[in-house]
Amino acid sequence: MTTAVPAGENHQIDVPHCTVRAEVAVPVESGAGPVTARMMTFSGLLDDREHLALVFGDEHEPVPTVRVHSECLTGDVFGSGRCDCGPQLQEALALLAEQGGILLYLRQEGRGIGLYNKLDAYLLQDEGLDTFQANRELSFEADLRDYRVAAQMLKALDVTSIQLLTNNPDKGVQLAACGITVKELRHTGVFLHNSNRRYIEAKVRAGHHIALTGTPQA
Repeated sequence: MTTAVPAGENHQIDVPHCTVRAEVAVPVESGAGPVTARMMTFSGLLDDREHLALVFGDEHEPVPTVRVHSECLTGDVFGSGRCDCGPQLQEALALLAEQGGILLYLRQEGRGIGLYNKLDAYLLQDEGLDTFQANRELSFEADLRDYRVAAQMLKALDVTSIQLLTNNPDKGVQLAACGITVKELRHTGVFLHNSNRRYIEAKVRAGHHIALTGTPQA
């Protein structure tokens, strides 16, 4: 499923130039067996964090599919059922391994608040707050993620026009404001379970394009 890219701000944001620091071929598990990705690190990123790019297939594809995935240790590594991050990452890896494209893995745990604060937010969610309300209760913005680093990484790879794999229109708006042409938003799947329903419903209220239909998995 795809949607039109939402209109962003009229002004453009200039992002500093960054460069590829290192590139190494790494076999990664795609769900259908190992596939080799070119894993890249960068110098000159705005926040000095260790973000990664994984490039699958032909890097010269004129409009590659791109997944901008924010780190979620609990979901990506441990398979937490409180969110849909792990299944989204696995879906993206399988798609990019088959069709080619780029995965940008951003070290922005907990929408930018960090791992320990995210677990503190879980405690507040257990008291009835949703994921965004819990961040605010901890004196953070609901979502602190800044996608200027993603634009920097894409430009370092000479990529300025993309198909963006996301349900979050804010990613497209921010990238467009940084000079990346988002030709199309491609939606991820809906990974609804009884344990993450409140989380996904909160994302829908925040404007994510997720169709909550059918019965969730147990």
